[in-house]
Amino acid sequence: MKNSAIAPSLMCADFTNIKQELATMQQCGIEYLHIDIMDGVFVPNITLSSAVVKQFRTHTTIPYDYHLMITNPEQKADMIDVKDGDLVSVHYESTPHVLKAVQAYKAKGAKVGVALNPATPINVLEYLLPEIDFVLIMTVNPGFAGQKMVESALDKIADTRKFLDKRGYKNMPIEVDGNVSNENAPKMRKSGADIFVAGTSSIYAKNTSLAQSIPDFRKLIN
Repeated sequence: MKNSAIAPSLMCADFTNIKQELATMQQCGIEYLHIDIMDGVFVPNITLSSAVVKQFRTHTTIPYDYHLMITNPEQKADMIDVKDGDLVSVHYESTPHVLKAVQAYKAKGAKVGVALNPATPINVLEYLLPEIDFVLIMTVNPGFAGQKMVESALDKIADTRKFLDKRGYKNMPIEVDGNVSNENAPKMRKSGADIFVAGTSSIYAKNTSLAQSIPDFRKLIN
């Protein structure tokens, strides 16, 4: 099993204290900062723009994990502040030209994955595998934090792992996003998940600090 990685969802962060939170994440060895970009069209919500999150780079060297919940992401690559080593997920459902979208962000130096909504079948990845670096499995319907994990999520993670392994992609990571709670995360790990988007049900839970919740969460996924 590959090493696990934590990607805190900055949508859940305290932006009045973001500098300190980023410093704590850096000290705790966080692998990625998960940044949701929503346009109010692909999902019924709007989050931080790339112009805002670009400012965070002055306070941290942690790579970004962009989750693009936007229509036609291939047309918006120049609007996203992508650096070498960042992750970028484009939704299969967001464009009829998903391969073009993947290629647009790879050209900017990112490692690019394809995100699948809960009801999207795994086999749509068949001819994308040579072009992508990871797969993002949505374990809730995208758009809002605080949702309950869909019942089929654990089976889908396990089926995705089998799908990738059978086709010679045993080292391709699976990222999971949606109710990645202290309770669900170990089950997701057992099913084959590698990168965990952590939010309000884990590291940002009430009555805890990041300095304590991050190490505790890491124990759960290892």
